[in-house]
Amino acid sequence: MRTLIALLAIFFCSTTQAETMFAHADAKAGKALLEKHCISCHASSFGGDGSGIYTREDHKVKSAKGLVTQVRNCNTMLGLKWFDEDELNVAAYLNQTYYQFK
Repeated sequence: MRTLIALLAIFFCSTTQAETMFAHADAKAGKALLEKHCISCHASSFGGDGSGIYTREDHKVKSAKGLVTQVRNCNTMLGLKWFDEDELNVAAYLNQTYYQFK
């Protein structure tokens, strides 16, 4: 419950959204989750190592909040049962590596 309250506070009270959202996230743990659960699907859809989903010109994600939302959507659709912290860790890794939202 505390995690949910913290996430809501982050979403609604952010001056530098990405820095605030990912301040306590573990990007290294996020990378491990991404490599274990996401790469194969992304690679089958976008070829190569799957990173094309993040670097394509018409990507869906336009903000740090949108990035967390998209990771949450994938978690739900795939039934991964990640915790909120896992979703933030993956989003932090993706932001650090590809999106670089401020």
